[in-house]
Amino acid sequence: MPERMKYTMRDVARLAGVSTSTVSAVINENVVVSPDRKKRVLDAMVALDYHPDEVARSLKTGKTNVIGVVIPDITNSFYPEVIRGVEEAAQQAGYGVLLCDSNEDPQNEATHLATLSARRVDGVLLACCANSTGFDAMIRRRFPIVFVDRIPPGTTGNSVSSDNVEAGHASGKHLIALGHERIAMLIGNLEMSPHRDRLEGFRKAMQESNLPIREEYLAGGGVQIEDGKAAGRRLLSLSHPPTAIVASNNKLLMGLWESIDEHKIKVPSELSVVGFDDQLWNRYVSPSLTVVAQATSEMGRRAFELLCQLIDNGSNESDARHVQLRTEFRARNSTAVPATAHKLKR
Repeated sequence: MPERMKYTMRDVARLAGVSTSTVSAVINENVVVSPDRKKRVLDAMVALDYHPDEVARSLKTGKTNVIGVVIPDITNSFYPEVIRGVEEAAQQAGYGVLLCDSNEDPQNEATHLATLSARRVDGVLLACCANSTGFDAMIRRRFPIVFVDRIPPGTTGNSVSSDNVEAGHASGKHLIALGHERIAMLIGNLEMSPHRDRLEGFRKAMQESNLPIREEYLAGGGVQIEDGKAAGRRLLSLSHPPTAIVASNNKLLMGLWESIDEHKIKVPSELSVVGFDDQLWNRYVSPSLTVVAQATSEMGRRAFELLCQLIDNGSNESDARHVQLRTEFRARNSTAVPATAHKLKR
């Protein structure tokens, strides 16, 4: 197969009938060029399939106009929606995005961060996994980094997340208002800030109503479907099972739903269920699911905008910003007043 012809800026200038400085001005958009000349340059670039050498440009400007995004689980539908917000904002600003999935592994996360740094990205958006520390060195050297959704314990860096304490509080208050007292929660991994904060809000709601928080009703540890299924099985097999359950993320909710089906329990007449994240299937499953909806796309957009500010103005930990986005509680058909005439089937 013949080697592809590599054209230069000089070839573009010759075909367009302009100087190389005019071609440079069109590419870099740093000098005003007449519409006629600009069109001739752009037409010549298309005809020759010419693309500027981004590596050479980055060495000259000190910027690559590329950011990295590291997420913990691409199969969790929450993160693709966040990434969509990042991509839309990045495209408008002329940035490219490199996406990495750590698969909830701190070592993978550290490797991805090192690779992105070596590729000279201008900054990183990070949704970290539990017990990760790979970002510490980047923060020490003031590399632009914004934490998204998950904020590591003790970290004072820039972040964008939901108001998870209020979200947990809203879920508990909704169920209490319906008359539930035996309320359980699939709390996920408390090393992760969203689950820790949602539990705090849930506890607050229970305490405000003088309701006991039963330790056997708090099931945690993992964030995957299998974790939700195992926790659901345990809760529904108790001698006095809960009349309502809150699942702290969408994967735990899916596992819980499977365990409910196994136990032949009817929702909401025998058990009320509240989930997190409003996915398309939440509205069309029967019964439709009551959920706490997060502003996923806005989270991605705001995180990118904050990262751009750090890239342009420098990263200073003392001026770190922490953006919290409001959530929306959406009551549907999976929650109702608790059953009083019969017990849950176990």
